[in-house]
Amino acid sequence: MLKIRKSKLVGTMARENRGLKADFDGLVSTLRAYVKQETLGPIRGLGRYLGFGLAGTVCFAVAEVFLVVGVVRVLQTTTTAFRNNLSFIPYLAGVVTSVAFIWLAVLALKRDGKRHAND
Repeated sequence: MLKIRKSKLVGTMARENRGLKADFDGLVSTLRAYVKQETLGPIRGLGRYLGFGLAGTVCFAVAEVFLVVGVVRVLQTTTTAFRNNLSFIPYLAGVVTSVAFIWLAVLALKRDGKRHAND
C-alpha cells in the first residue's frame, strides 16, 4: 500500500493557508494596485489632453483678437466712408467677425460630438 506522510501534507496546507491577516493584506495590496491602475493612469492621460486643449484654445483666442482688431483698424484707416455718423460700422464688423469665429467653434464642437457619439 501507499504510505502518506501526514507531516508533509500538514506542512503544505499550513503554507497555503497563511491565515486571515495574510489574505486581508493580499486583498488590500491588490485593491491598491487596481485603484492606481484604473484612476491615476487615466487622470494623467486626461491632464495631457487638457493641456494640449488649453494651449490650442489660448492660441485660437489670441489669433481671434488680433484678427478682430486688424479688421477694425483696416476699416478705420483705409476707408473714408466710415467717419462721423458711420464710425460705428468698423466696430460692428469686428463684432460680426467675432460672432463668426464663435459660430465656427461651436459648429466644430457639435461635429466632433457627433463623431464620438458613434464610437
